Order: sequence, then structure tokens, then C-alpha cells
Amino acid sequence: MMQRLLPFLSLVVLFVALAMASPHFLTETNLSSVVRQTAVINIMSLGMTMIIIAGGIDLSVGAMLAMCGVLGTMTLEHGMPVPVGILVGLATGLFWGSVNGLLTTRLRIAPFIVTLGTLGIIRGLTLIITNGLPVHRVPQSFAFLGEGNLLGVPFVLWVVVVCALATHVILEHTRLGRHAFAIGSNPDAAVYAGVPVAFSITVVYALGGLLTGLAGMIEASRLMTGQPSAGNGYELQAIAAVVIGGGSLRGGEGSVIGTLIGALIMGLLANGSDLLGISPYLQQAIIGAVIILAVTVDELRKRRGGENA
Repeated sequence: MMQRLLPFLSLVVLFVALAMASPHFLTETNLSSVVRQTAVINIMSLGMTMIIIAGGIDLSVGAMLAMCGVLGTMTLEHGMPVPVGILVGLATGLFWGSVNGLLTTRLRIAPFIVTLGTLGIIRGLTLIITNGLPVHRVPQSFAFLGEGNLLGVPFVLWVVVVCALATHVILEHTRLGRHAFAIGSNPDAAVYAGVPVAFSITVVYALGGLLTGLAGMIEASRLMTGQPSAGNGYELQAIAAVVIGGGSLRGGEGSVIGTLIGALIMGLLANGSDLLGISPYLQQAIIGAVIILAVTVDELRKRRGGENA
């Protein structure tokens, strides 16, 4: 029980500490900025949650985000409507997610190796397509996705809520969700139980890619450019959000609410560091340390549980 409450308690403590440390933290402008900044990682992390629950991992999501944003904005640059550009970004993410799933299941290669390879392929292709230059001739209406408001609330917050609810329904109330937990907990037992392992893993990676495509379009909308170098280090943040939220890198464990809390903790750490003048380089070191700490706590808990059993 304490293990599940720990991320929430950490979030509360961090929120109170930042409110006391900086007079600018609780301002409407700053809190709105936190929501918009964390939306991209939140959405990517929801996809990563499904992948990690199924016993996988995806190191290519940062590069995938960049390509989705670039191809989506290139579509807009050629005069297509904003919804079409967004669909292109989503389709790009869905394609690469499916490729990762198929390579992992058909070739039976560890997902760490597969997605490390596709990271390089996707990043290289994105730089070739753009010649390393950003795509910036996009219509002003595209800015609404990342910077607009709906009913007085940042539009991206509505998007995050819808994505979170959809992910929760998939994991907790569908056959695919049950299969993902079963595969992550014990893939051999899942095979003997008749679970379509290869199909389920491929679909999970495809959904992760789809969410990354959406995150890529939101990032491009916030910047109003398609940046070929976007997303560097985002895979680390997405994995960290899942692990901080109680997900296990061994698979079989994780939750939507835990991931959202983990992503918000990451966002508050970054925002608080900026407000307090802490170096962004130190922020990267903190993220790495937090991942190690969270995995260590998870390992100790499992060992203790095994000894008690």
C-alpha cells in the first residue's frame, strides 16, 4: 500500500516545497506553463506505460516524436488543413510503433536492441528529409493545439485527460490490457494460456507510437516549427515517469494514474529548477538518479516479497 502511495506523497511534498521556495510558483501563468510543458511527456509516458507493462521498452520515442512533428508540419507547409497535418503525424507514429513491435516479435530480438536501432534510423531519416533545418512555414491556427484554451483551461490538458482515460480503459477493461499484463508478468505462461503474444505486443507498440505521434504534433504546435532535433532525451523522461509512478521494468506492473503522477513530478522538478536557477544539466543528472532509485526500491520490494513467500 505504501509503495502505491509513495509517488503521490512525493508529488505533494514537492509541490508544497516549491510553493514555499518560489513566490512565482503558484501564479496562474506558471501553473499553466507547467501543464503545457508536461503534456508532451504525459502523453508519451502513457504509451510507454503500456509497452513497459507488456515487458517491453521503446528507446526510439524521442526520435519518433521529431519525425512525426516534421512530417506533420511539412504537410501543413504544403497547404494542407491542420487536421490533415495532425493525422499525418499520428500515422507516422503508428507506423514506427508497428515497425518496432513487428521487429521485436518476428525477429525475436530484445526490444532494447530493436528500438535502439530504430532510434538511429528514425533520427537519421528525419535529418535527411529536412537537411537538418526546421520546418517553420505553418499556419497560425496550428498554435491552438499546443497553446490554445478551451473553457478557460489549456486545450492540451483536455487532450491529456482523454488519452489517460482511453489508456486506462484499454489496460483495465479490454482483452488487450489483460494480455499485456499477462505477457509482462510471465510471457511463457501467457503462451501456454493461449494469449496471442506477438499480436498483442505489436498492437501495444503501435498504440505507443500513435500517442508519441500526438505528442510530436503538440510539441511542434508549441514551437510552431517542426524541429528535426526535437525529442532528445524524451525517452529517458518517459521511462522515468513510468518507473517513478510504480511501473516495473520487468513488466507486468504499472498504472495510468501512477504514470501521470510520475510525469508531473518530472515536470515540477524541471519547472522548480528553472525558477530556482538550477542548471538544466543538473536536471538530467537528477532524472538519471531518480530512475536508479525507483528501480532499486522496486527490486528491494520484490526481493522482500519473494523472501516472505
